[in-house]
Amino acid sequence: MLETLSKTCPDQPPPAIVRGVQLDFHTDLSKTKPLAKGDEGSDASSLSCSYFSINNKAVFSMENADTIQVSVLFNSLGSSSTSDAPIAEYLPVLEETRLIVVDIKLDVLCYSSKELPLRHAVSCLIIPSLTDQLNILQSFMLPNLLGQHPQLKPYHYSPPGILHPVTVFYELSFGETEMKQVEFRRSLHSRLGLPYDRPLLRIANALDFSKLKNSGTASLQKGSALLRDVHIGIPSSGVTGGTLSIVQGSYEYHHYLQDGFNDSGWGCAYRSLQTIISWFRLQNYSSIEVPSHREIQQSLVEIGDKDPSFIGSREWIGAIELSFVLDKLLGVTSKIINVRSGAELPEKCRELALHFETQSTPVMIGGGVLAYTLLGVDYNDATGDCAFLILDPHYTGTEDLKKIINGGWCGWKKAVDNKGKKFFLHDKFYNLLLPQRPNMV
Repeated sequence: MLETLSKTCPDQPPPAIVRGVQLDFHTDLSKTKPLAKGDEGSDASSLSCSYFSINNKAVFSMENADTIQVSVLFNSLGSSSTSDAPIAEYLPVLEETRLIVVDIKLDVLCYSSKELPLRHAVSCLIIPSLTDQLNILQSFMLPNLLGQHPQLKPYHYSPPGILHPVTVFYELSFGETEMKQVEFRRSLHSRLGLPYDRPLLRIANALDFSKLKNSGTASLQKGSALLRDVHIGIPSSGVTGGTLSIVQGSYEYHHYLQDGFNDSGWGCAYRSLQTIISWFRLQNYSSIEVPSHREIQQSLVEIGDKDPSFIGSREWIGAIELSFVLDKLLGVTSKIINVRSGAELPEKCRELALHFETQSTPVMIGGGVLAYTLLGVDYNDATGDCAFLILDPHYTGTEDLKKIINGGWCGWKKAVDNKGKKFFLHDKFYNLLLPQRPNMV
């Protein structure tokens, strides 16, 4: 039975049923022809996968694909062309036997073109994939089936650099941080050519098709309703011949007046810290919630950096305090770079570029009573020309991406122009906080 996962779409088509007599396991998919349009019935022999399409999308990718849920059912009441009397066969055994019942959850993820007939999608993609998965589980479980009953569950992943989904069976009797599970993930990273310093195959990274967007397509990410990755699609930096080095992974845009909390004029560094912590959370380095201003202040009091009267105050914090909070809440170490003036910031471009290429975490830049979140640099090593990708936490409006981009709250800026005019730095002394990526899988 095939049905759409888009619960929010009012015009979703009814489920389609593919029966066993319609399956054809010998079809050459490269030679299949698109079905004629105009048939709106539910007979799977005359329907293609486009039957479940919500919109006409020109670009194919995992994010904008229409998700079809396929449930393989056993029809115990189907009609038979032949009629046979039941036969009972008695086979005595020579020794004591045991009956072991093991529940196995099979779950496969397949890509299909919209023009492929539904029955061919089930025959040549779904059923063979389920068969392969069952054979893999059989070879894994049978040798130790009498001694243990593994709790295996499949999870689907889409790690960066791999153009197709990856399905992993995890033994749930082991915790994610137990060494046996860690070594298993490390071996997967090795076989797939994935880096060892980021958790790409943890259970929290698995694709989640139960989360649905308002547009009716599956949302594969977890998290709050805040804007994410607002720098994507912004105009270019204007640096000629520069090398682009920017943050990798997702983050949330935290800024003034969010959560009904008025921190205008003093909370920019808090908001930058929240953006940084959201990056660690969304990359699954940590599962903690993004802390509030009060929770950040409480952390600084608990480590003895601030007096108890600091909690609930409107005191500004800087790079040193941010490093303390990251260490306490996430166990993340940070590197701090001192810059004597805004005019000297371009001298740090090479070091910042290296940070984004190796660590790829957001950076806080602060001085005096101002703080910004730095998302990347565009640097021409030959000419020294550079620009900084700034995410400004001083924004006080609604979560309107167009308004944020057009207003320059996220965009490329230069420390100084050709005439010495300062663009976004207004103080003489600055600290750059560079959080370091934990080495973990």
